[in-house]
Amino acid sequence: MSFDQIALEDKQKAFADLRDVKELFSSRGWFPGTSGNLSVRVGDYSPEQFQFAITASGKDKTVHTPEDYLFVDQEGKPCEATRLKPSAETLIHCEIYRLTGAGAIFHIHSVFNSIVSEYFWDRKAVPVDGVELIKGLNIWEEEAHIDIPIVSNFASIPAIIPEVSERLDSRIPGILLRKHGIYAWGANAFEAKRHIEAFEFLFEYVYRWELLNKR
Repeated sequence: MSFDQIALEDKQKAFADLRDVKELFSSRGWFPGTSGNLSVRVGDYSPEQFQFAITASGKDKTVHTPEDYLFVDQEGKPCEATRLKPSAETLIHCEIYRLTGAGAIFHIHSVFNSIVSEYFWDRKAVPVDGVELIKGLNIWEEEAHIDIPIVSNFASIPAIIPEVSERLDSRIPGILLRKHGIYAWGANAFEAKRHIEAFEFLFEYVYRWELLNKR
């Protein structure tokens, strides 16, 4: 399906979903500076061809403007004539969509996710044991153990992609960039939001648990 064949109302819904999530996450302080990026996929999907709405680069996410979002294709190139630039990390969204077929991907920065990504860097994953909010990731085993993958963070975004491809775990709908932030995804905006909220609870839990056990 070409971009022109996607229904206007589907495009409008993608922008509305991004606006709602942006406002909520901004109220929680998850976009310090102009950091973070959000995307919602539109239209049909195949790993070779898809389109998605994404936050524009360098925008203040505490306010709403007519220039907050644009549509890009599977290579991160704008689908329409625009003066806007997609987020610098659009290529990471492209790769996650290609590998997962997700409907939405949200990326935020928090103190807790940045700290635990560095604290557990040597093992390349954040371990979480038996915490209730693991169920928020659609993992329902009793006393489940998960390892949330951590990948290297480079100034050159294309250099990050191979490690994302290698480390992505189909069981875990998220991946951490070292000292940078979490990418979480889901079948739609609601599920991706739920996943990122669950991850943030788990990161804070792990941080505080480690702190208590070092006394």
